[in-house]
Amino acid sequence: MRFWLLLALVWLPLTAQATIDAYEFSSEENEQRFHELTNVLRCPKCQNQNISDSDAPLAADLRREVYRMLEEGEANDGIIDFMVTRYGEFVLYRPKVNATTWLLWYGPFVLLAIGLIVVVLISRNRRRQQTAAPASGAEVNSAESSGRYQASAELSADESARLNKLLQQDSDQ
Repeated sequence: MRFWLLLALVWLPLTAQATIDAYEFSSEENEQRFHELTNVLRCPKCQNQNISDSDAPLAADLRREVYRMLEEGEANDGIIDFMVTRYGEFVLYRPKVNATTWLLWYGPFVLLAIGLIVVVLISRNRRRQQTAAPASGAEVNSAESSGRYQASAELSADESARLNKLLQQDSDQ
């Protein structure tokens, strides 16, 4: 049994396949630019991977295209513009700020500001209620100590009478 388990442990990693692109760059600068560009460009097929990390066939095609354009002497901006023209703004991890991406860039800050305003308004409202509450709280405490309960002004006379009766019964027990 151990033999088969060891054989399976040795055999399984041999079946794993990883894509390794071996490109011959004309200069070290082009190789560095290649790695920078492939880390900046997103794979259109993958959920959230750049074309450097993706194993998708489309990402391999994009890496080949970036390599070809670099070797032809294309500037980084030209390569990025080509990819954006072909695949849209989605291909960029950092889309440019324009009318369609304004919400993406500034939306979190707007939501944060709205949240802070709501927190400030709620805390002010609670402070106002707490400053008004001690006077009525003192009345309730003095009424409790004397054995009588004051009904809230919001209750009708009938409801106040029922509340006082229930509270009296509760204190008697």
